[in-house]
Amino acid sequence: MAYQPSGQQRTANVQPAYVQSAYAASAYGYAYQTPTAIPETPYTLDAGDKLRIVVFGQEGLTASYTVDANGNIQMPLIGTVPARGYTTHQLAGTVTGALKNGYIREPQVAVEVEAYRPFFILGEVAFPGQYPYVANMTVETAIAIAGGYSPRAKRGGAELARPYGGQIVKGNVPMYTQVRPGDTITVSERWL
Repeated sequence: MAYQPSGQQRTANVQPAYVQSAYAASAYGYAYQTPTAIPETPYTLDAGDKLRIVVFGQEGLTASYTVDANGNIQMPLIGTVPARGYTTHQLAGTVTGALKNGYIREPQVAVEVEAYRPFFILGEVAFPGQYPYVANMTVETAIAIAGGYSPRAKRGGAELARPYGGQIVKGNVPMYTQVRPGDTITVSERWL
């Protein structure tokens, strides 16, 4: 069975032909394997994410904070707060707990992502590099943002590397796979 991103339904008549068998030949004469499942988990924060933290009734604490290279944010009163690997809800709980510890009696904290960290695209595209993340982006739109395929590109899928559980998980994915901030997409060279 082919990998299906969570929350998306694909009908049999729309499903790409290359997910029908373990190996399928493309229009360009090369074969590639069926896509591998990349885990779909709640979004977790990491270096480069810009957050809007609102502490209700405390205008001096309400501000934008960027997750630094060490995976932390720096807040007035409570100092360094770890953010790497936390969801926005978990971070709000951590900030609330730190503020309750002798600073504010009943703090109410909300955290939202103001700007996501970039994604990376490598290999056989016109302009490989780092790009700002765009909501609801797929592998196909990421390739378009990078200027499209180079003349030697293997088309129809790509390798996606995603941080997961402190490791990097890699897999071959179809073009409709959702890209997340921090993902690395690699477009291979075809061998013809």
